[in-house]
Amino acid sequence: MKNLLLESHCVFPTPDIIKTANFYEQMMGFRVVKYLDANEPHICLYRDTTEIILTKTNGQKVIPHRELYGYGYDAYFITKNQEELQEEFINSNVKIVRSLDNTDYNNKEFVIEDIDGRWIAFGIKVG
Repeated sequence: MKNLLLESHCVFPTPDIIKTANFYEQMMGFRVVKYLDANEPHICLYRDTTEIILTKTNGQKVIPHRELYGYGYDAYFITKNQEELQEEFINSNVKIVRSLDNTDYNNKEFVIEDIDGRWIAFGIKVG
């Protein structure tokens, strides 16, 4: 069976696309590529083999999943180097909302809060 799906990208609407891009670049080590003159203005954020696409909310506030639905992350990135990544984010003063731990669903993960209030997990299935 061939792989029809290769990878995915998060799309994060944000009220201040430049401020959010700066946070991801300066605090989380993403590379920023701006497409602000496109028909649908956006900014692409790249780090390693991942991508986040920022779009404009036209002023609406970001409402994280945990506020809308009572729980849940807004994105999940797979990484085998959680300790190193968590330490990097701590050193950059990124807000860690859940420190590295093993979950009751067999993932080893930690969770940060971004500048817009999103909770983003970094982890991997164990065992």
